[in-house]
Amino acid sequence: MTEKIKEQILNIRATEKTNMFDVTMVQYLANGYGYYELVVYLEEHRSEYVHFILTGEA
Repeated sequence: MTEKIKEQILNIRATEKTNMFDVTMVQYLANGYGYYELVVYLEEHRSEYVHFILTGEA
């Protein structure tokens, strides 16, 4: 996980618009904010994303 991806995840979380485990909604919001790297990352690395959400470890 790159720093850019981590920053984008934290930015989505800060909006408080979705539960971060609702990956589909996270992708929808990321697309709306222009975080296309995050949209692709969630498709390819979902388990790593969930691990980050649960533990804060990349």
